[in-house]
Parts: sequence; C-alpha cells; structure tokens
Amino acid sequence: MAYLVLAMAAGLGGAMALAWAWQKRVGNAGWVDVFWTFATGGAALLGALWPLEGNNPDPLRQALVAALIAAWAARLGFYLRARVLHRPEDARYAGFRRDWGDRFQPLMFWFLQVQAAAALPLAVAVMLAARSPAPAPGWTDIAALVVVAVSLAGAALADRQLARFLADPANKGRVCDRGLWAWSRHPNYFFEWLGWCAWPLFAFDPGWPLGWLALAAPALMYWLLVHVSGIPPLERVMLASRGEAYRAYQSRTSAFVPLPPRHEVRA
Repeated sequence: MAYLVLAMAAGLGGAMALAWAWQKRVGNAGWVDVFWTFATGGAALLGALWPLEGNNPDPLRQALVAALIAAWAARLGFYLRARVLHRPEDARYAGFRRDWGDRFQPLMFWFLQVQAAAALPLAVAVMLAARSPAPAPGWTDIAALVVVAVSLAGAALADRQLARFLADPANKGRVCDRGLWAWSRHPNYFFEWLGWCAWPLFAFDPGWPLGWLALAAPALMYWLLVHVSGIPPLERVMLASRGEAYRAYQSRTSAFVPLPPRHEVRA
C-alpha cells in the first residue's frame, strides 16, 4: 500500500507542475483548480481500484466508491472548466497576482505543490474507503451515500444560483444573497466539505485501525476552506471590491454552515 501512496503522490505533484505550466502559458491561474480537481479524482481512483496483494475489499463498496469519486471529479472539474472559459480570472488568484507582483510565477509553482501535497490525504481517504474489510452494504455505507447525494445536489444548486445571479446585468457589482447564498456566504464550500465526510463512513470498521485515517479528509478540507485557501483570500477580495455592501452581508450571513440569516440591527 505504501508504494501505491507514493505513486499517487508522484502523480499529484506532476499534475500540478503541468497546471503551473498551463496557467503560465494562458495567463489565467483559474485553470489550476481544474487540474487539481481532475488530478485528485484520478489519484483517488487509482488508490481505490489498483489491486493490492493481501487486500480483498468488498467489490460492491469498491465499485461504488470509485463511481462516486469519479462523479465528484466530473461535476466539479467540468463546472470549473466552464467558469474559467467564460469568466475573468478567479478573484483569489487575481489577488495573489496583484499581491505577489513579479514573484507570482515562482511562488505559484510552490503553492501548487503544496496543493498537491494537500490532495494526497484526500485521495488516501478515498483509497481507504474503497478498501474497508467490512461487508457491504452496511448502515455506514447507506449514510455515506446520503451524505454524497446531499453534497452533490447542494453544491450544484449553489453553483447554479450564483451563475444565474452573475448572468443578470442588473446584478453587476452587487453581492449574491439569493437562495442558499442568503444562508451561507460560501454554500459551495460547505457542500464541497460535506462530501468529504462520506469517505470516513465508507471506511468505518471498528476492527480496522487504518479506516480511522480517513477522518483526515474532512478535517483537512475544513481547515483549507475555512482558514487557508478558501474563505480568507476570497473575502479579502470581496471586501475590496464590494466594500460596505459585503460587510453588511457578512453581518447577517453565516460564513460557512448554512443558517437562517440574522436580522440587521438598525440604530
């Protein structure tokens, strides 16, 4: 299993090196998210399906996990590709380009290698989910399926609502606070994180200690989205471009978990 993990790590590092070269060539760093999504999905598929001596997972769970991670990569990857093709550079990367100046490309290369390293525990979690020795289907498999279904449906709905809002010329310069975006400032991030909570459920087996390592996936994804590369840089850009309108949005809307909007207090 160690050699398989090393192969996954090498593939992720190589894919993100290609992502760096492509974004440099086309002048749009938003492409790196497309590469990261497909690379993570590919590494996870490799981990889930590659035969390993001494490991005999339940074929039903293995096939189900492989199909679900492929569906995740396809939905998110092609959505991001369409966004890159039809919108300006993602606000986070545009902010990095402005802040890093002449150092943007060398810093971007190493930033993408950090992203590759962060993807490895996610792919390993999928590998462990596919290789749990517990017979399938169990109650945890059913719970995991429900989590994945809610995650995919919620993320797709949030993406459609934002795209519809941005497509209306009357909303130019305004803050999207419709639908799920009235309950969370980043519902797409929340449902993306929720999906990673399914893999520890698939991997769960009280007698299999390795299965507990799959908990690293939702923990890492939460930390990245909420504290590192998701919400913080995006909100800095939104505050710079939307000002008081975005501050008012922050005051009434949950940052991550969808919750009923707070009423604004007027003096």
